[in-house]
Amino acid sequence: SGDRAGTEVRQSWAASARPAWSLQRLKAAVHYTVGCLCQEVEEDKDMQFSKQSIAAISEITFRQFDNVDKHVKDWFSIFCRHAKRSTINTEDVKLLARRSSSLLKYITQKSEELASSNMEQKEKKKKKSSAAKGEKTPREQEAAGTEN
Repeated sequence: SGDRAGTEVRQSWAASARPAWSLQRLKAAVHYTVGCLCQEVEEDKDMQFSKQSIAAISEITFRQFDNVDKHVKDWFSIFCRHAKRSTINTEDVKLLARRSSSLLKYITQKSEELASSNMEQKEKKKKKSSAAKGEKTPREQEAAGTEN
C-alpha cells in the first residue's frame, strides 16, 4: 500500500512536471518517426502498413518510453543519492547504459564530441578576449619565443 502510494505520487508529479502541450508534441514526434520507419520498411520489404497499425505501434512505443522514463528517473535518483550529489552527469548516463554496448559506445562518442566542442569554444572565447585586450594567447607567445 505504501509503495503503491509512492508510485502514484511519482506518477502525478511526473504528469504535472510536463506541460500537456509538450506531451502532445512528444507523441506527435514519436508518431511521425514511427511513420517514417514504417515507410522505410514498406519500401525495403515491399509491404504496407495501415494508418491504424502505425498509430498502434506509435502508442505502444510511447507507452514503452513512458515506462522507461519512470525507471530512468528512479535510477538517476539512486546514482545521485549514492554519490551525494544532486546533478546528473555524463558518467551517470554511461552507467545506466552499460548493459547495451552499442548505446554505451554511442553515448561515449557523443560525450567526447561534446567535450571537444566545448574546449574549442573556450579556446575561441580566450582568443577573442585576449585580442580585445591586446594580449597574446599562450600559443602566440610560444611562437614569438621560438622566433627569437
